[in-house]
Amino acid sequence: MSPPLIIDDVPPRPAVVAASLIALGLVSACGDQPSVERVSLDLTVASPESSATWALSPPVLPSGSPSPPPKLATTLTSPAVPPSQPADLPPPQPMTTRPALAPAGPPRFVVTARVPIAYFPENSKTAIQTPVPPAVHDATTGAFISDIQLPEGVRSSWQLVAAAPDNRTFLLSGWTGPHSALRFFRVRLSEDGRPGEPELVPGFEGEGNNPGTALALSPDATRLAHAAPVLGGGAKVTVVELATGARRDWTTRAFPLVLGLAWAPDGQRLALVAGGWGLGVLDAGLPGSDLLAASRLVRPGKGLTLPQSVAYTPDGGALVYSVGHTVERIALREGAAPEVLAKISLPRDASLSLRFSLDGTGRHLLHTHDWRFHRVDLHDGSATSMPIEVAAHPGEGMPPTAAW
Repeated sequence: MSPPLIIDDVPPRPAVVAASLIALGLVSACGDQPSVERVSLDLTVASPESSATWALSPPVLPSGSPSPPPKLATTLTSPAVPPSQPADLPPPQPMTTRPALAPAGPPRFVVTARVPIAYFPENSKTAIQTPVPPAVHDATTGAFISDIQLPEGVRSSWQLVAAAPDNRTFLLSGWTGPHSALRFFRVRLSEDGRPGEPELVPGFEGEGNNPGTALALSPDATRLAHAAPVLGGGAKVTVVELATGARRDWTTRAFPLVLGLAWAPDGQRLALVAGGWGLGVLDAGLPGSDLLAASRLVRPGKGLTLPQSVAYTPDGGALVYSVGHTVERIALREGAAPEVLAKISLPRDASLSLRFSLDGTGRHLLHTHDWRFHRVDLHDGSATSMPIEVAAHPGEGMPPTAAW
């Protein structure tokens, strides 16, 4: 068990507060046994020419077990090596991709990530921070399977977590200390859910006072996408090779936050949800570093009430996203109208927005509230709730975020 850390006179940090508010939005009632409920679905069949009919029939799943992520790095295009990139790293080259890590069936595992537990003793300005590890859970029952080992130099889990489509490969963030940089690392699970050795991403760090707002793992599990606010106003999206740390940045002053990120199945595009701008797609193959110029608006921010998460459908033809507690889908074709997939019922004390994880089949949606998992079947509308079981400090601190 990691010893608590004594932090003297911890000042409020706006970026950390903002990131914490995201996690605070995951709070719900807790119970001891799994329960079954229903959510409201709209399963109106789309027109024949629409590419957005994926959720209305069972997906075709590939046979065989998913292969592990390749160790070799892909490369990215960048006009210059950013100052924060170590000088000994090669400049990014034209982007290449490998085959996606395909799902072998419904999700079997969930990975959760938490922030350190902060406690202020009465009449004290000294915060006691207790590190906590990320964990693996059974996706059906919520049962604890194993803690995930932290890489060297990482002292605790942090709340940003993302998954590859195979439900075996995950990307996690790690806390290195107060006002210190975040680190990122990849972990692969065995077929019984046991995590392997963490693989630390070299050369890329999230700023201690600006840890970021969204994280996504590419379908081939070789690159990450990370979003963070820009000092003075604006937003930045960064793509990083996990093996080398080579990176490319896009920035804009047009909107302040990127709330959600998702890789397209082909690994060439990124869907993003931006506060005040809307729902769009970043084409990573275009030259330049202007985020707005490289992005195509799919649905304007006007009418998007409290957007949060986004995901691609498995065929890459549509986006699934949350608006308040409603899950919608919109086809990526000219003139497409949004369709309602599900309306999620949450307690009054829940966050007004919904952060979710969509599995590699595109059928199973996961969100958390308080210390419970909530999984929704987007085909038949069934919803199951189960407790989040952890070994380290159960029920203490902020509830975890989750991915599958």
